[in-house]
Amino acid sequence: MEIKDSIALVTGANRGIGRDFVTELQRRGATKIYAAARRPEDIDAAGVVPIRLDVTDDVSVAAAAAAAGDVTLLINNAGVSTFAKLVDGAMPDIRKEMETNYFGTLRMVRAFAPALAAGGGGAVLNVLSVMAWMAYEHSNSYSASKAAAWALTNGIRVELAEQGTQVTGLAMASVDTDMMADIDIDKTDPALIARRALDGLQSGALEVLADELTVAWKARLGDDPALLYPQLATRR
Repeated sequence: MEIKDSIALVTGANRGIGRDFVTELQRRGATKIYAAARRPEDIDAAGVVPIRLDVTDDVSVAAAAAAAGDVTLLINNAGVSTFAKLVDGAMPDIRKEMETNYFGTLRMVRAFAPALAAGGGGAVLNVLSVMAWMAYEHSNSYSASKAAAWALTNGIRVELAEQGTQVTGLAMASVDTDMMADIDIDKTDPALIARRALDGLQSGALEVLADELTVAWKARLGDDPALLYPQLATRR
């Protein structure tokens, strides 16, 4: 996918990785960038087309697709984490994560696939997470939503191949964004994540693993769970 002269739409463009996607797209010569957010008035990037979008709302997504029918690159970046546990977490939090991270991405793909086809195929970049492949003492609801989004990404890659649409999945571990602000661990600069993602997209990569931890966990998908989670081995 050639980014220069592309027409891109970035969801969740008002902060975090989304804001850096906008900056990096501009640096690489995108012709037009639709910067989408629930509150477009919060978008502070110059030279973009702000667009109001709530990926959890069918009407909002349809309106965005109608307003941005010339898109050739769709970046599904919008996401949410409530840090809910599966066993005793609040069900509204669990539903919110699935509605945003999985169904929101699905809504966007379904709404924009015709425009991508009309423009010659274009590309979709879905922002995923290493959490799709691992369990933790918290955030397992988020993990489930990102695992679903990973499966969605694999599925639409096959379904959109006939129309010539490249589908790239981006996975990473902790990134220095508002979502992770209260967690004291090493975090990657979101600007670096955006650069690596677009490098991969432009090279034709179908999957971008943006850091060493993500590479390590992806490589261990076939391991026995007792090897991945030593605390389970003691219960055998």
